[in-house]
Amino acid sequence: MQTHSALLSTSQYPIFSFGCNCEGSNLSLFPCNLNLGVGRARRKLKVCQTRASFWESIRSGFVKNNTTQVIEPPSTNQEEEEPLPEEFVLVEKTLADGAIEQIIFSSGGDVDVYDLQALCDKVGWPRRPLSKLSAALKNSYMVATLHSLRKSPGEDDEYTWKSYLTERNEQKKLIGMARATSDHAFNATIWDVLVDPSYQGQGLGKALVEKTIRALLQRDIGNITLFADSQVVEFYRNLGFEPDPEGIKGMFWHPRY
Repeated sequence: MQTHSALLSTSQYPIFSFGCNCEGSNLSLFPCNLNLGVGRARRKLKVCQTRASFWESIRSGFVKNNTTQVIEPPSTNQEEEEPLPEEFVLVEKTLADGAIEQIIFSSGGDVDVYDLQALCDKVGWPRRPLSKLSAALKNSYMVATLHSLRKSPGEDDEYTWKSYLTERNEQKKLIGMARATSDHAFNATIWDVLVDPSYQGQGLGKALVEKTIRALLQRDIGNITLFADSQVVEFYRNLGFEPDPEGIKGMFWHPRY
């Protein structure tokens, strides 16, 4: 397999099929020194440089010096509008049969619920009702995806993009997803990170999380959290997340039947 152009360097850490199944997980990971090269973001990111207090960030904008703070209405300045969803080719490579495969990252939330269920089956996650999967996608602040798009030898780029995305959309295969919930102001939590097992070990999981974080930072979300199973703690640690900063503990409530 010959790689034509890769915007992604393969991670030195193994990629797992991993998720955010809170049941059985008791570790909350918080960001620390996320340096993902977003210095050219559309507006200056107000991200804490010195592990600012997590709870102080939550409280800011509501209470100050024990007095009620007036919250200014949202700015109508066009510069304050949230960036549009991104979509770009992350990796392009030549397969053994001569076909060209592109791995496309998107933060636009283009996910078919049946494709997502099939991907969850591949990584061995328990089945969840389709109605709830659909609701989770609809109510997420951001849904980031990785799709595989294949082009046969001899087809030009214009044909690939127009035909494969419309007439032959079945060739566009969902191979990865991550989603985030948010208060749209200070905080976001990443959930349901998964990569097709046949595409693991190529650095795609690392790229998916990094691009998701970058997209959140571009929306001025400064506190990014997630819940990790024990086997993927080091994976997230190497992406800049820190377990329990300042002694903060993730706590869970669930029905006791």
